Amino acid sequence: MIQVEFLGPIAKAPIEMEAATLADVSQKLKEDSTLTQWLDKCAVALNDTMVNDLSTALKDGDRVSILPPVCGG
Repeated sequence: MIQVEFLGPIAKAPIEMEAATLADVSQKLKEDSTLTQWLDKCAVALNDTMVNDLSTALKDGDRVSILPPVCGG
């Protein structure tokens, strides 16, 4: 089981799911219509390390963070 957390303005509670790779996570998140506006714009971190390869393997206890773009001054 892995945990997926949503940061910033996404305003969604963390969820737990079974997933072998980040591609599995992506596929499952695309099924949630409240997330579709965010997914193509977000960066992804795995256990606090930025990743961009959807074939990245996951293991039990991993934490995937969905990071929306932000701007500031």
